Formats: sequence, C-alpha cells, structure tokens
Amino acid sequence: MNSSDEPIRDNALPARRHHELVRLIRSHGQMTVNELAGRFEVSGDTIRRDLDLLAGQGLLTRTHGGAVAVDNLVQRDSTFMQRIGTRVAAKKRIARAACRLISDGETLLLNGGSTTRLFGAELSGRRNLTIVTNNLSVPTALPLDCVRDVYILGGLYKADAQVTIGPIGFVSAASITVDSAVIGVGGIALKEGLTTTVLEEASVISGMIKAARRTIVLADASKFGNRSFAQIGPLERMQVLVTDEEPSSELAQALGEAGVQVIVALEE
Repeated sequence: MNSSDEPIRDNALPARRHHELVRLIRSHGQMTVNELAGRFEVSGDTIRRDLDLLAGQGLLTRTHGGAVAVDNLVQRDSTFMQRIGTRVAAKKRIARAACRLISDGETLLLNGGSTTRLFGAELSGRRNLTIVTNNLSVPTALPLDCVRDVYILGGLYKADAQVTIGPIGFVSAASITVDSAVIGVGGIALKEGLTTTVLEEASVISGMIKAARRTIVLADASKFGNRSFAQIGPLERMQVLVTDEEPSSELAQALGEAGVQVIVALEE
C-alpha cells in the first residue's frame, strides 16, 4: 500500500487503479474526487467514471463529490449460509495458516463464523485437542483424529448464524482458561478496533478473549475498515492476526503499535 502522501502512477492499468482506489477509500473512510485525482494523477472525469463503475459493482457508495466504501458503513448481520459461500479460497488459506500456529494438546476456544468453521476442518494432523465453542457447525467439521473433547457453550440458539449466544455462554467462557482463542470478527478498524454484528455475540467473544492466554483473529481483507455494530475491544485485545492481504499502511502501523503479529496467508 502506498503511503498517504505518495502519488500512485499506474494510469496504464485501470484494474489495478480500481483495486487501489477501493483500498484507499476503505482506509480513509471517504474521499473526494479531487483527492483521488491528485493521488492517482488522473483527471477528475476519470475518477468519476471509476467511482461510478465501482459503485455499480457494489464496492463503494457514491456521494456528492466523492465516495464512501461500502465496507466503512456500519455493517449489518448476514446469515451463516451467506458468509460460508463468500471468499472461500481466501478463508481456507487463512484457516490453514492459523492451524500451523496450533500445537498438539492445546485447548482452543472457537467462536461462530465461517472462517472458524474452516479452521476447525483444517486441524487434521493435530492431536489431543480440546475444543470449546459456541459455533454449532464446528463439531461436525472437526477431523475425528484431532480431538480429545469438544464442549458446546449454552445460550440462546441463533439458527441463522448457527451459534449460541447470551449470558450462559459468556459465564462458561469466562470461567475457564484455554491456550488459544481463535476468533472470527465482523470488522477491524483503527478507531473501533474489533467489532461484530450482534451485541450479545460481542460479549461472548470478549469473554473468550479474557479466558485465553493468546488470541488469534481470523479475518480476510474485506473486514479491514469495517465498523460493525458491536465493539469487542481495541486492537490490543489480539496477539495474532491471520489474513489474506497486507493491511493498509495506516492499519498496519496501528497493529504494529498494538503489538499484533500479522500473518498473511498467500496464495499457494
């Protein structure tokens, strides 16, 4: 990612300009046509056509004189089936990279979400693991040879998300100690930190993080800059972030200052 004051000179490659444009707007929250034209050293008309095209693809929202990234709007919840079918290749790379951080005999806390389910499915080769989860799709995804025990946290059952949430699960998560919490989130932003879409889920995740010696967050690049409804905590609450793309320069700096190790799962 380019620094905030460096022009991007790649006018011959519109596709790359479009990619960088979306990342810039996601990082800054919103930008004007004039700001973008200066950054890319192209005309305002070129930027307007770019913004109209990207808005038509659902990647940003046009405003008077500029644009706001869709990912920077407050995020609403989506169903588990919707999430599990999106960015599957990236999520699988993230899951495999995260599994390499896990040792035999660990006790793990897993929250709800499609990426944590894929993580569970990739644990083959590990042995004697104890899994504690509110993600009801995880137990059937776990390889049989990796698990010693599986505990399901109780609470209110949310069929659309395939999770249990609420005070029962929160108390259970807070009363145990585990080696690693492997967490999926709805968004990662500079100011808001780690967020998710459901208030009760944020409480459960916060309890999981408190119970863990190490927190590993699994988040593909579409989560960068997202500001979901419910705040889990600041960036400092995680020790490791496993993702599929380098964060923007601003977010990367904030993660470094928070002491977060960033692991990028590249295409294999």
